[in-house]
Order: sequence, then C-alpha cells, then structure tokens
Amino acid sequence: MLKIVSFLQPDNRKERWRRRLAAAVAGLCFVAGALADPRPWREYPAVEYGYGEFSVTDDSLNPAEWVFARLMFPSLGWGSQWKAGGTDWTIDYPKADRHITEMVRRLTVLDARSVEQPVDLEDGDDIFYWPWLYAVEVGTWDLTDEQAAKLREYLLRGGFLMVDDFHGTEEWAQFVDGMRRVFPERPIVDLDDDDPIFHTFWELGEREQIPGAQYLYYGRTYEEDGFVAHWRGIYDDHGRLMVAICHNMDLGDAVEHSDTLNYPERWSAIAMRTFVNYVVYSMTH
Repeated sequence: MLKIVSFLQPDNRKERWRRRLAAAVAGLCFVAGALADPRPWREYPAVEYGYGEFSVTDDSLNPAEWVFARLMFPSLGWGSQWKAGGTDWTIDYPKADRHITEMVRRLTVLDARSVEQPVDLEDGDDIFYWPWLYAVEVGTWDLTDEQAAKLREYLLRGGFLMVDDFHGTEEWAQFVDGMRRVFPERPIVDLDDDDPIFHTFWELGEREQIPGAQYLYYGRTYEEDGFVAHWRGIYDDHGRLMVAICHNMDLGDAVEHSDTLNYPERWSAIAMRTFVNYVVYSMTH
C-alpha cells in the first residue's frame, strides 16, 4: 500500500486546476490521424519481477483519458531480446507504474486506467494513443533511426516523454546520442525554478537527488559518477516542455519502494509529487 498521507494533499488552487484540466482535456487533439485501434493491455517479463506476479484489474481493457505508458526500446548488448521484455526498459516495471497510476487516480480528476501500457515504437501508430510516455535506463538505449523518427513525430504532435533512472557521464553520453537522433537541432537545457512543470499541481520547491533502492545497501544517494542531480528538458517551438529529463536520480524507484519499510518516506513523497506534476503538465500543456 502506498504511504500517501497528509503531506500529499494539494493546495487551495485545486478547484481552479480542475476547471483548467477539464478544458484542456476536452480540447486534446493528440490522437488525430491514427488509423488503427490502440493495442490492448499486455504484460512482459521484468528484470525485477516475474511474469504474472501482479494481478490484472477489471479495467485493463477499458479506454481512459490517461494511461501510464512505458517506452520499450532496444538496449546496448541485448539485441532483439527487448521485444520480449526482461531488459533495461522493464526496470521497476510494473510495480512503479501501478503505484504512480494509483496516485493519479486518487489525487487528480483524470480518468486513469489502473494498469500500465508497454509501448513499442515499431508497433504501427500505437504510440500516438498514449499522451504520456515514461522511460528508464535510457543511458543504455540504442534507438534506430526509424525509432527516433517515430519518437520525434510523437513529441511534435503533442506527446510527452519523461526519462528517469540513468546516472553518470557515460550513461548521459549514450542518452544524448539517442536524443540527438530524435532532435538534432534542439538543445537540452536546465529547467528554471519558475518552469510551470514545477508549479502545476504542487509547488515543488524541494528538488534534491532522489536515490533508488541502492541507498538501502550502500548509503549513497548517487550512482556511478553522478554526484549531482540535474533537472533538464527539451522544448518545442511554443515553449512547451516535450522531454523531461531526470538525470542522476531515480524517482521511479522512490515511488516503487514507497511501501518498503526502510526507504526514507521523505524521498518517496518528493518523487510522488514530481510524478503527479509531470503527468498534469503533460495533459494541460
């Protein structure tokens, strides 16, 4: 069970935000042009969890305004095995996805499906049905030119990508290599404190390095040589944040382990707030 307590209550702007969200969702035209139905819910083996370890809910095949979509991608050294799961893209899957989805369902007015959706860039037009996309371990991704082109189209048509859980200079270089295939002309910039993504639902005044579960074993908040957390992004021509980059931190792990006894509740709370802000931003901008 998630440790969602009083510190997760939004401020008194909630009603104003509800009206804003309702108007934004009503005008969402992201899916225009897709020719086939979205793929049904599906499950893959994960690095940390066995196949079928988590129950399937009754709404797994229901349409919804928002679904936690997780990007499937090829990783260095894995060949085509990524298509069957069990590679880097499945880190924290599906437990983190379910915890984040539960927060969205409980704390916002979004109509959110209770189970996640793995999304393959090579699976026809399927990606265009999922306005939110999350990817972990992108320090090992190895996108093809065709996959990069599909991701570029997705983002320019209004999609949103959050990347998380990659660390140090080597993984940063590999991530940038893939992102340059997507957007060779767009800079990666540090996000200003006044960026709307930090103020959309909660006021995120506290942004610190959020470690993964490795902290429980080694007592370190960093991995590799990733000593300092960086909050970065890529914007479109209208100033909308398309790609939110969480480098040298592991927000997904912090939420995944929000019910782990020894994981610090403070870090889980910051990660929870951050995810909800990013989700709400992605659906209102």
